[in-house]
Amino acid sequence: MKTPSTLGAVLLAATAAAPLALAQQPGRSAADGIAEYRALLADGNPAELFEARGENLWKARRGPKNASLERCDLGKGPGVIKGAFVELPRWFEDSKKVEDLESRLATCMVQLQGYSWDEIVKTPFGRGLQNDITALATYVATASRGLPFNLPQGHPEERRSYEIGKRVFFFRGGPMDFSCASCHSVDGQRIRLQDLPVLTRNPGDGVGFAAWPAYRVSAGQMWGMQLRINDCFRQMRFPFPLFASEPTVAVSTYMGVNAKGAKSAVPTIKR
Repeated sequence: MKTPSTLGAVLLAATAAAPLALAQQPGRSAADGIAEYRALLADGNPAELFEARGENLWKARRGPKNASLERCDLGKGPGVIKGAFVELPRWFEDSKKVEDLESRLATCMVQLQGYSWDEIVKTPFGRGLQNDITALATYVATASRGLPFNLPQGHPEERRSYEIGKRVFFFRGGPMDFSCASCHSVDGQRIRLQDLPVLTRNPGDGVGFAAWPAYRVSAGQMWGMQLRINDCFRQMRFPFPLFASEPTVAVSTYMGVNAKGAKSAVPTIKR
């Protein structure tokens, strides 16, 4: 592992301390400090670089089949990206699965470009093909910025996905006896000065499910929902779920359906 430079370490420490400094000002709450901190960082959000890279990847001829993703059907028809993100996860007839944005992009990379599904799944987050999927997801999701979430529930498998996601959300286990609901089902809870949104109902525009993909300043990385869910399982001390596994997609279905009407704010910026 590379040792960060002294300057880099100082900048990271200063960035991490900024919300606390803002929150300690007289008459200000921690939530006020976090909100101002994000507003200060939003100008020049590094997510824009991932969006631009995602657009290039979408149009580039790549993979064993030397093809682009411009015929990828994300639920609105081949090549249509606007409005697709706010209706995912959903059932896809060709794959016979309920897929979220990232898993659907992976399916298109396999079907159209000839990549190996196993290779995609085994690639760590932030590297190689997974890094490409994150950039692609940022590009696609940004096209739906400001649109309300309206996940379909007409297919039996979509309703089944919602019910599985609900069970996963409330399942308690591991050495901490935690669940997703431990943090995200009660009003007024916080972690590291940040308010935790209640995800069992519509938490509001740009909050919770409506806020990812997002750029994590503390990690210096762009995170999609798959990595966000994976990291939640890590914090609960559960084994890491596989990329695009049914439980991770199902949790997204549960949160996405509950977020009906909330407007997407992606790409956002997070501490």
